[in-house]
Amino acid sequence: MRLLVIDTALATCAAAVYESETDELLAQEAIPMERGHAEALMPLIARVMDYARSDFSELDRIAVTVGPGSFTGLRVGISAARGIALTCGKPAVGVSTLAAFAAPCIAEDLAQKTIAAIDARHGHAYMQVFGEGGFTELAAAYVPLHQALDYVGGEVHLSGNVAAQIAALWPEGEPAPFQFRGAPSPDLGWVARLGHAADPETAPAKPLYLRAPDAKPQDHAHVARR
Repeated sequence: MRLLVIDTALATCAAAVYESETDELLAQEAIPMERGHAEALMPLIARVMDYARSDFSELDRIAVTVGPGSFTGLRVGISAARGIALTCGKPAVGVSTLAAFAAPCIAEDLAQKTIAAIDARHGHAYMQVFGEGGFTELAAAYVPLHQALDYVGGEVHLSGNVAAQIAALWPEGEPAPFQFRGAPSPDLGWVARLGHAADPETAPAKPLYLRAPDAKPQDHAHVARR
């Protein structure tokens, strides 16, 4: 199965072409950016498809990170995935950003828990906790950053762009986190593997929002109706 993989959930605009039979990224590109995903994404996808020497008609599936993450970034990536899927007549599947961060830790099967956490600002994080075998102990939620300390004990993997911050909060006298991966965005290879394994019926390309946006409409700007 050949997949186009898209990630604009966080501070990166990225895409790749993945071949499941060889478990290989045929081409990939990632540009660090906080804003401007809408302008950068489609030219980036065109370059990646060209580097992979792949035509859109050869794709079997489009996988896209659906959050949690940036409200604007998620809309850009998901809209592109849906549009390409519609044009190609192929399914688009959504991949949780938290699951993509946790996947390489779970695959190593070296720790009893994996805490995946993404910066949600104001001392909060988007967090999910996985037990042995990848079973969920805490479903994806918007929580205070220090809530990660509720899962201290045993061997713990930390993953996500606030892994280092959580490690710095670790209580004295407790075993240090087994390992932490503080990448700014999930690995495209793992987004691809999760996208390949996903069921289009249960993993739609729809945004996973865990809280309301910071920006709110101003009541005084409303035009009075007659």
